[in-house]
Amino acid sequence: MGRPGQTMNEGRGCATEREGKYLTFSLGSEEYGIGILKIREIIGMLPITSVPETPPFVKGVVNLRGKVIPVVDLRLRFGMPVIGYTERTCIIVVEISATGGLVSVGIVVDAVSEVLNIKAEEIEEPPAFGARMNTDYILGMAKMGNGVKLLLDIDRVLGRDDLPSLKEAA
Repeated sequence: MGRPGQTMNEGRGCATEREGKYLTFSLGSEEYGIGILKIREIIGMLPITSVPETPPFVKGVVNLRGKVIPVVDLRLRFGMPVIGYTERTCIIVVEISATGGLVSVGIVVDAVSEVLNIKAEEIEEPPAFGARMNTDYILGMAKMGNGVKLLLDIDRVLGRDDLPSLKEAA
């Protein structure tokens, strides 16, 4: 669940703090969203150079206009099955908070959907799955039409445990 003494929703803020614009994307049949302020750009797939001795979800690095950035396959990060990349597969370049400031990381997603303005009343807390499941990386669940989009805290998805291997990859 988190640190001892940490409340389940610590760091998530209330729904009004979480409302705003989100870039939505898909991984398989699931829809996710990341706060638009975390997004630097969206690019098509580039040649990815593998880096030895990194976790399997770290695909490697890309050269983005002269800057080397690590790339994480979000499917693998979430324990989803590997699929081949298609013409819709792309890399979302996000900025995550690290001890030395902001770090650019590319995340591979199946397809980018749209930018949505999600209101506070459309956001619910993630359900409690029990102590064995860590849902700290979920900001909330956005009820959209008949479906639900998981709103991600990308800083926690690419959490502090992963930062050393991401920095080494770059």
